Amino acid sequence: MPGRFTIPRALTLCAALLSPFGMPAVRAQAEVADLKEDVRGLSQRLNELTLRVEQLEHENTELRAKLARAAEARDVVTAAQLNGAVADLNGAISAAVAASRSEILQQVASQMEVLAKQTNAAIDSVARTGPAPQVRTAATPPTPKPAFGESYPKEGISYTVAKGDTVGLIAKKTGAKAQDIIDANKLLDPSRIQAGQVLFVPGGK
Repeated sequence: MPGRFTIPRALTLCAALLSPFGMPAVRAQAEVADLKEDVRGLSQRLNELTLRVEQLEHENTELRAKLARAAEARDVVTAAQLNGAVADLNGAISAAVAASRSEILQQVASQMEVLAKQTNAAIDSVARTGPAPQVRTAATPPTPKPAFGESYPKEGISYTVAKGDTVGLIAKKTGAKAQDIIDANKLLDPSRIQAGQVLFVPGGK
């Protein structure tokens, strides 16, 4: 169901919260794995309790069938006794189901409380230690600036870059040379022209 808060989503959310603050990935994954294991244990317990309830319901059905057969055989069991036995069995089933639900809810609430404490502790720890130190890397030599030619035609047109335009496409549209456009406009990175930018197109038409 969209928007519903579940334990797997809670674990995913906590992992997402811990990661941006610089918490070691191995530690975060280990804690999430432990919590997932606890949730799997709760799910197994729930399945066991569900099977027990089904067994009780099956026993109830069998008892009803036996009582019906006894009534047909004109047994000494009275209607009042039959109703009392059924009522007692139904009460036992209801009590078992209620106890199972209460136990599961308590275990889930306990796990969620532990998860919340761990998340708050991790956030506090990151807040106290500050951001992770930056690793210094060896300085890379500056990239030499390209040399622009001056042999392009000095006459041409002005062209306003449209969305989706490239230098090659502009050259094709205007009949000019792409390298002339680059040289005339001193484009360090021809792939990063922007819509609305005005370029001089040497020899363009």
